[in-house]
Amino acid sequence: MIRVFIAAVFLSVAVWALPAGIESAIRQSGIPKSDISVYIKEAGSSSRVVASLNAQTTRTPASVIKVMTLYAAVLKLGFDYRWPTQFYVNGRIVNGTLRGNLIVKGFGDPTLGSSNLDAIVSQIKQKGVRHITGSIVIDRSYFRVGTKNSSKFDENPYSPYNAMPDAMMFNERVSTICVEPRKNSVSKKSPDGSYIIHNQLKRVNRPCRGRYAWPHVKIDDSKAVPEVWLKGTISKRCQKRDICQVITKPYLSFYYALSAALKESGVTVDGTMRLAKVPKSARILFTHYAVPLEKIIAKTAKKSNNLYARHILLLLGAREFGAPATLEKGRRAIRKILMAHGALGKGTLHIDNGSGLSRSSKLNAKQLATLLDHAYVRYGMRWMQTLSIAGVDGTIKRRFRGTAARKRAWMKTGTLKHAKNIAGYVKSRNGRYYTTVILVNTKKSRWKAAKLEDAIILWLVGYKGRGGSAVVAAPDPVVKKDAYHDVSVPDAGIPKPFYVQAGSFAHYPSHAYLQKIAREHLPYKVIPGREFKVLIGPFATEKETRRVLKRVRERISTGAFLTTKTKLNTGGVRLY
Repeated sequence: MIRVFIAAVFLSVAVWALPAGIESAIRQSGIPKSDISVYIKEAGSSSRVVASLNAQTTRTPASVIKVMTLYAAVLKLGFDYRWPTQFYVNGRIVNGTLRGNLIVKGFGDPTLGSSNLDAIVSQIKQKGVRHITGSIVIDRSYFRVGTKNSSKFDENPYSPYNAMPDAMMFNERVSTICVEPRKNSVSKKSPDGSYIIHNQLKRVNRPCRGRYAWPHVKIDDSKAVPEVWLKGTISKRCQKRDICQVITKPYLSFYYALSAALKESGVTVDGTMRLAKVPKSARILFTHYAVPLEKIIAKTAKKSNNLYARHILLLLGAREFGAPATLEKGRRAIRKILMAHGALGKGTLHIDNGSGLSRSSKLNAKQLATLLDHAYVRYGMRWMQTLSIAGVDGTIKRRFRGTAARKRAWMKTGTLKHAKNIAGYVKSRNGRYYTTVILVNTKKSRWKAAKLEDAIILWLVGYKGRGGSAVVAAPDPVVKKDAYHDVSVPDAGIPKPFYVQAGSFAHYPSHAYLQKIAREHLPYKVIPGREFKVLIGPFATEKETRRVLKRVRERISTGAFLTTKTKLNTGGVRLY
């Protein structure tokens, strides 16, 4: 009983005690502790916790929830995955004439835009097409998302961050209107007959500031063809102004832009645009591929691109549960993927649309830290570099410029009304990396929350300690010798190690699979549980483990990865 009491006291102190520097920052912020969740631990370590406050309290995450969506995509698809857009024909090409339709099937590539048209047109011409007697048919059935242009999350319904997803995305659903006061010119940046502009601007010879600097924009999307009204006065001295708004359907914008690009290159189209699925009789002409997923993830995280995050969630839903993608499939897919890889911590989790542009999304700080720690161990700097780098790029480019945290923090931010959050990694001056999650859900001003977060991160840069355990670990259960364990070897003598996880199976792995590992003269363990995990190791250093990982991926399992799992659900292991 005395031991239990001591353990309970230790646990309460470890969970609730905060370093003096963080206590001071919270006190100076004026924000109640009940509004703040903090969880900071040495990255990759299972026990070295620096600070824990309300770590399991459910919070509104805002855009920090994007890391859940993005990491699930990395685990499922890999950094090198390239989003496709397929082009088909359902007729014969004779002497340069396609006697039939050109069919485009979108799979939700959110990066597809005007800059890709030259490459697409070039591919069409390389296939010998100079004239199309039919129509341009667009298949947007891969996503089942409805027809709304905007989420209308707030009072700025036409702002780009409110854009809704579509399988046939183009220019991120944003229409750009170019206003050049000096030339008295108003034009569309990309050819697009799907909306109308009414120019009622009056030019005046005044300085380009205040009410003379920008036109007043009014959008009427109640009609079949949306109308944009430019009103007010604008200075003749103003430079070019680009007005970027969510106005029309992306597949219509794509059709008009593609038609114009084809015409300019000498390819004529007799028909118009139709929406339909790819018929079984169609044959593929070519596939256009987006940039690698790694770049898409980096833009999503650094720029906090909501549309990209929504598309990634939907893609995962389709890949995990089949097309058409739906919001619910995407939510289920993210949970399933993270859980399967042991990256989903405990607590309430509601992902909603995957972007954080939601008041119903929920998670807790420790959940987020569990995922971030998993990503740190598995992918290291490659994953970290996709986040905003303090003082360098993304949403914290200016926030940490000229501070000690510059180039020492890799973070994802999240901001909504009454929510100011930040999560990622911080490198201290002594070279240690810390998984860091700070969630502030408060009615106090957001700038106070940001100031608090900055103070904690700057304190952590100068932190010289190692942290202590916030969890009193129970001893590993004793597992009796059974069919899965020919030899019982105590785990206590193994140092805190690195492993290569070679595989995870619903049933005990086959003899043939295990013989592959044995032939490589590698020590391994089969860990029973909800699934059977095969761990190769242990190894004393990460460098040594990565050499083995390379060999395992080449000869045994391409999906193998590095892990620092130190607590096993068994007291006996089989070693070879």
